[in-house]
Amino acid sequence: MERLAKTEKLNELFSVYQKLFTEKQIAYFNMYYEMDYSYQEIADHFKVSRNAIFDQLKRVEENLYLYEESLKLIENKNKRINLINKFIETKDIKFIEELKRMDE
Repeated sequence: MERLAKTEKLNELFSVYQKLFTEKQIAYFNMYYEMDYSYQEIADHFKVSRNAIFDQLKRVEENLYLYEESLKLIENKNKRINLINKFIETKDIKFIEELKRMDE
């Protein structure tokens, strides 16, 4: 996956699932993916090894994909938006009915 696309995807996932992580994982993620700090800069700031930062960020990344695979919060949000937009364009009630079925 291209680095920029991967970063955008991880940021989208993190915006939804952030509360499932520890304070340090959140800080590491924000420093690396949002503030563009290097592993070494983060490690120096927290007085831990560079490898500890790498391991934690790898764990966060894996868990983000796992959470979305299991819970599908972003996938379902995007489906809802798509159905609403189709309804707005066509005024066809079948899109609203499909939207209602998503939560059954």
